[in-house]
Amino acid sequence: MNNSEFNLQPEILEDEITKLIPLQESDFDALYKVASDPLIWEQHPIKDRYKIEVFRPFFDAAINSKSAFLIVDKKTNEIIGNTRYYDYNPEKSSIAIGFTFIGRKFWGGLYNKSNKKLLIDYAFQHVDSILFHIGADNIRSQKAVSKLGGVKIGEISAISNIPLNMPHFEYELKVEDYKL
Repeated sequence: MNNSEFNLQPEILEDEITKLIPLQESDFDALYKVASDPLIWEQHPIKDRYKIEVFRPFFDAAINSKSAFLIVDKKTNEIIGNTRYYDYNPEKSSIAIGFTFIGRKFWGGLYNKSNKKLLIDYAFQHVDSILFHIGADNIRSQKAVSKLGGVKIGEISAISNIPLNMPHFEYELKVEDYKL
């Protein structure tokens, strides 16, 4: 691990599949176009986030976090979704990755793996542990995090001191267990 300053929103993280670009207020309409698909949210704790009045506070929180990214298809420049870092804890050498969604067109392929790898590889230059908080009903995300080497370490009832409306599991990925 490198103890250099951890910039939670570097300019661009990219590989051959995706680019992670710092989220801007001007991205709202294009990102909402992706988020407006109700099926994206069917396993999510907030199942009506496809509604603009529910999505707007989510988007505003992402902007205010100063650690959120627009996920873009590197080849086509199409907006895929959104993700971010949160709950950075330098004392515990940990950070969480989450609040991620991607359009259904990009499910089941390399896109989620690509954006997670970019975030994880960058974070592991600064921390030893990455946390993921996943709704108890979100089997799809639980399986994806387990494939990375993440281990379920408990249940939580709040994220960033915000109470949750349903049980969530906390997964931890330690640098030595990372499988990508």
